[in-house]
Amino acid sequence: MNADLLSRFHGVIPAGGVGTRLWPLSRASAPKFLHDLTGSGSTLIRATYDRLVPLAGESIMVVTGRAHRGAVVSQLPELCDEDLVLEPEPRDSAAAIGLAAAILYRRNPDIIMGSFAADQVIEPVEVFQAALSEAIHTAATGKIVTIGIHPTHPSTGFGYIRTGEPLNVPNAPTARGVVEFVEKPDEDTARKYLAAGGFFWNAGMFVAPVRLMLKHLEANEPQLYSGLMQIADAWDTDRRDELMREIWPGLPKIAIDYAVAEPAAEAGDVAVIPGVFNWDDVGDFAAIGRLNKASAEEGIINLGDKQVRVYADNATGVVYSDRPRVIALVGIEDVVVVDTADALLVTTKEHAQKVKQTVEALKADGATEVL
Repeated sequence: MNADLLSRFHGVIPAGGVGTRLWPLSRASAPKFLHDLTGSGSTLIRATYDRLVPLAGESIMVVTGRAHRGAVVSQLPELCDEDLVLEPEPRDSAAAIGLAAAILYRRNPDIIMGSFAADQVIEPVEVFQAALSEAIHTAATGKIVTIGIHPTHPSTGFGYIRTGEPLNVPNAPTARGVVEFVEKPDEDTARKYLAAGGFFWNAGMFVAPVRLMLKHLEANEPQLYSGLMQIADAWDTDRRDELMREIWPGLPKIAIDYAVAEPAAEAGDVAVIPGVFNWDDVGDFAAIGRLNKASAEEGIINLGDKQVRVYADNATGVVYSDRPRVIALVGIEDVVVVDTADALLVTTKEHAQKVKQTVEALKADGATEVL
């Protein structure tokens, strides 16, 4: 890649979201991106950071909640204070990604940013990096670029990207225009998308000139844009915390897809690079079963403290405990057991998606201390 172009690239890692379908392993105080859920020895945020280093070097910014500062700094000790953006409270992805864009724009208006969520599992890493290289070259032509995931089944859990014609971008042979982003479909519609071809899952990966990102944000969400630019103006000064406290809580809550990506696609400013790598957003405990293949072959995936002894007799599933104890499973298939000091979850992979409803019920009952 052209050295000058590479020097303009800056990675951004939004690290938010609790991951309610992974409760009580993942919760507000220790969300899923802080855990090693794949058995790789790396937490999800550490793996995300490491994927970006070959292209971004040390030019990587993390946007996360103030409560996670200590854990993030511990896992990413090379991250400097200027590149750690701490949200006083969640204001959705447009505020998080928009603030990163505004800060980077104030430092250098020619920066190309690449935003990649902290809680996704991607392999092979080299294939992802090749797609990212194409995305950077395409963004440099004046596009907001998303890396779309080849759908492997008619999922109703993801939004889709409908692609257009090839863009013939030098050094980005797979770049295509984006006709539109479409909402999560029902199963029949999803099947039609797969049969028609030209549709990708929207994984929320965006690579764009910060100037163009902010242009669309200003056009579609002027109040949000104005507040973020005021914070960015003070970011590298001693007024940073004051402005964050004053402005952040009043910012509109909206997803980056609605605030920027969808209207930009209507304006013809969005492109897509097909991602032909394996991708998983680790949405529930069934996903952990898919991602820990070696352990799954042994029957039981043990995510917790290795001092936990799991005894399995004709049993399979996922087990987590944060205390050294014996857990015995007898004659049960695809079980999920998550044992923590203040909460115990027992379910099956088949019902893994319903954990979110349990969290919502606990919240409604006021049991927020375990969430």
